[in-house]
Amino acid sequence: MGKLIVIEGLDGCGKSTQLEMLGEKLPDARFISFPRYDTNSGRLIKQYLNGEFRENDKTAGAYSASIMYAADRYAAYKTEWENDYLSGKLIVSARYVSSNAIYQMAKLDRSEWDAYLSWLSDLEYKKMKLPEPSKTIFLDMPNEISQKLLSQRYSGDETKKDIHERDTAFLSVCREAAVFAGDRCGWETVACSENGLPLPPGAVNERLVQIIEKICRG
Repeated sequence: MGKLIVIEGLDGCGKSTQLEMLGEKLPDARFISFPRYDTNSGRLIKQYLNGEFRENDKTAGAYSASIMYAADRYAAYKTEWENDYLSGKLIVSARYVSSNAIYQMAKLDRSEWDAYLSWLSDLEYKKMKLPEPSKTIFLDMPNEISQKLLSQRYSGDETKKDIHERDTAFLSVCREAAVFAGDRCGWETVACSENGLPLPPGAVNERLVQIIEKICRG
């Protein structure tokens, strides 16, 4: 059985850049990314992120969206990377179950966070039998910096941001949810900024490689 490393973080933290850089340093690894917008399960998620589903009840919205994302991960595992994982290959994923723990849990009252994490773990790891990560690494980029980076990505066109990216108040709660989930689930945090400025991608990548190599040696 292989190892699964998850690269997690809020929108604009640089996950895609880091995956590209890791691909050059870990040529034997299998790289995956979620959601998969070009699949049947991913298109449903795209509709959700475009705001086509009204969420009048945040609790119902948190759980229903969680199931959509979980279904996308299950479909990917069974049709794309299960054999690689079972044969011992290193799998590196941008986003995973941890994304539900951040973005969907943040919709709930904090008094419900513990119960949600238990429900999520039971759903995806126990009932759906998705592999549990060897380590989840959270790329911690302050929201004010990530918002500037997102604006640069979309050339200043704020309408291109999805319903999560444009809601700065929600993203602030998401960061709190990430800290909460990381403490409970044993994530490793990598700082992506210093003195109010983003760190060079190479510096962040060097830290990621150190963590991954240590896990692989273990």
